[in-house]
Amino acid sequence: MEERVGNRGGVTGFLSERMLRTAGFVSRGNRTADVGCDHAYTSIYLVEQGIAPRVIAMDVNAGPLARAKENVKRFGMEDRIELRLSDGLEALLPGETDTILIGGMGGPLMERILSAYPEKVAGVKELVLQPQSEIAEFRRFVQNIGFRITEEDMLCEEGKYYTILRAVHGEEEPWTEEEYLYGKYLRKEAYSVLREFLAQERETIGTVLRGLSAAGTEKAGKRMEELLLLQRHNETMTEKLANK
Repeated sequence: MEERVGNRGGVTGFLSERMLRTAGFVSRGNRTADVGCDHAYTSIYLVEQGIAPRVIAMDVNAGPLARAKENVKRFGMEDRIELRLSDGLEALLPGETDTILIGGMGGPLMERILSAYPEKVAGVKELVLQPQSEIAEFRRFVQNIGFRITEEDMLCEEGKYYTILRAVHGEEEPWTEEEYLYGKYLRKEAYSVLREFLAQERETIGTVLRGLSAAGTEKAGKRMEELLLLQRHNETMTEKLANK
């Protein structure tokens, strides 16, 4: 396993735990493309910590990129962080980065970004991704574009649950539905967070099922079937975690 980030530096206070954990998945020594860089604090952190020797920080909006430029200058990183106005990977050249990092976006948007330039994605060593929605579908997508997930993390921050994953080139056998929903290569220290998430999900499913049952419509019945299936997957994963 590649060396991961250890100590923390001056920019750390500007990053949330979610952002720090995501940055920590980047393999040390990899040139990194920070897609949707916003204020560029993650890019600065990667350089400051000696994780990435060079970062290409990209954002689709000029406003955030202007703030990113100010921050890069403030931390004296102009020679190691290059800023580019870019819609997804549009401004990235094939072969000039080892890691593509994308965080804080919905799963479907991240799929669009990665699908738009397959030749650029094929040329990197790893993907570090933090999708905000449609997690099960996104895991399938990563496999479908020729990558295999090697490591995952999960955390709860301000009442919201977040998933982070790292993927490298390669194929693997299809996962079980529980693994697509809740992860297969989750770090052991994240098991407690997943247990909390599963308990919360079961409670939510129960509440929604009671409401749908009272509605008694055909549409409500179909939704109940979907939720009952999800409930069974939840219970299966809960049982698996009980033995860990």
